[in-house]
Amino acid sequence: MASPSSSEVLSVAQEATRIFASMGLQCCLVGGVGCLLYGCIRTPGDVDLVVVTYSYGQESLKNFLVAKNSNFYTRASKQIGATWRVLYYRLPGYRRSCKVDVLTPGIMNIPFTPTDKIVYLSDLPVMPLIPLLLLKLQAWSDHRASYRLDFQAKQHTDARDILRLLKIAVRKGEHLDKVAWLPSTFVDAGKERVVKFQDSQGSSSKWEKIGLQAQTTSVVSSAAASTKIHRKQPLSSSKDASRSRVKSNLPLP
Repeated sequence: MASPSSSEVLSVAQEATRIFASMGLQCCLVGGVGCLLYGCIRTPGDVDLVVVTYSYGQESLKNFLVAKNSNFYTRASKQIGATWRVLYYRLPGYRRSCKVDVLTPGIMNIPFTPTDKIVYLSDLPVMPLIPLLLLKLQAWSDHRASYRLDFQAKQHTDARDILRLLKIAVRKGEHLDKVAWLPSTFVDAGKERVVKFQDSQGSSSKWEKIGLQAQTTSVVSSAAASTKIHRKQPLSSSKDASRSRVKSNLPLP
């Protein structure tokens, strides 16, 4: 069966965001669809969207879509021990479908995006570029560290998306200062990943232009030494919680 085309993926995204909007729920697109709307030239394999709410869980949000449009349906996850269901949208043709990941703030360290900060591209709501780029860096890092070969293979697509988004961010004049609402733990973790990304993919002055310059080796070494000297002093609870989530959560597709 043929994979979804870009136009089909965007149509599914349009329908999902329309339904949520009709229920008074704001959302924004992330992942491959978000990258596509900003200008990355590749066809995303699914739809990733974040519903900006703490009032409903993921399963309830999936059920809302299924109830509003019969083309949405769910299947039990194949993962051993999973209690959640996977959401799909039926496409024309024999057994064709598009996977839809419905997320909420906090899951996989996704930051809460104020609704007045959501960007609209081609009439679709998208997460602002800087946090989208930081989430892509997180996905790249998690995929590299995964024990699953299929996840590891995704790191190369992630890297291409990151490099393309970085160029677009510089061209658009994006800067970290413009998204001061982002949690500091999220930003700090992103800067650490920039260091690793440049070690892997090569350095670039573009990171500094958008306010995400990597720390120098000397700074990192100094910080590590300081931590060792003061190891008896506890880390802040917020950083502990953030690091715990990074280790335990699955990566974005």
